[in-house]
Amino acid sequence: MSSHAFLDRLGFASGQRVAVLHADDVGMCHGANTAFVELSRLGRLTCGSVMMPCPWSPEIARIAAEDRTLDLGVHLTLTSEWMGYRWGPLTRAGKASGLVDDEGYFHRSVAALADGVVEEAAEEEMRAQIDRALAFGMDITHLDTHMGAALSPPLIEAYCSVGRDYRLPVLLPRSADHYARVLKLDLLGANEALSAAVKRLDQWAMPLVDDFRMTPGVATEESEAAYRELIETLPGGLTFVALHPNRSGDIETVVPLRAHYRIDEVRLLESGAIAGWLAANGIGTIGMRPLRDLYREALHDAEAQTH
Repeated sequence: MSSHAFLDRLGFASGQRVAVLHADDVGMCHGANTAFVELSRLGRLTCGSVMMPCPWSPEIARIAAEDRTLDLGVHLTLTSEWMGYRWGPLTRAGKASGLVDDEGYFHRSVAALADGVVEEAAEEEMRAQIDRALAFGMDITHLDTHMGAALSPPLIEAYCSVGRDYRLPVLLPRSADHYARVLKLDLLGANEALSAAVKRLDQWAMPLVDDFRMTPGVATEESEAAYRELIETLPGGLTFVALHPNRSGDIETVVPLRAHYRIDEVRLLESGAIAGWLAANGIGTIGMRPLRDLYREALHDAEAQTH
């Protein structure tokens, strides 16, 4: 389903730039949960996604089950990149699955995962993560993937199929080559597979975003200029903006050299600076729940026509 078709149905002006303001890594730690809930309730974020294998996922899953206004998907997690804070498969898969490293945790990089992963084991793990979120009572709105791992060449077909089976839109931008470069999937030869997947999802009437942007990762003193430029230069159509806001307190221990990226995002979102730049440029915002609902309506209509 083209973004123009569903954006028109959702009330956006023809040709308007629209952003999904998304919080990645919810559930990774307490500060990520706090930031997501507070910023969502302020209207500064439109959605986010939860890393179900992480220790703080039960906290946010229970909050989400009680507050259905929160727009949350599952951040399908197949990698564990930090040095002193790690997680592994819910399925407790062993080394033969290709999902874990010598320490028994998910691999630290997508390349290491892709090098030996067994597709069936990864698909079982993805389904287990979704099922756990559902068991908590979450109203899952979409699927995306930590570090782009589920979009690596061995796993992209399973990722798309899981989204179809659960009737959930998956994150896969139409500008697949750009997305591949941003997440370095191009180094794994993913471009052709991503483009083919876009065509397959179109055939399934799944709504897709057009483009992708993410946390700039700059020094604090450069943050205001960097985020303003990010907003002002958003391309036409629907862009998924992957942010990583985290309240100060725990993230400094998890990733000391990069914690300021996440803390700076809380400051800029909470202050209204990012909302102001969006408004000044006539850029609309949307979460993933409306896209999921349109997708399910389309599926329902198609199923009704076959009976």
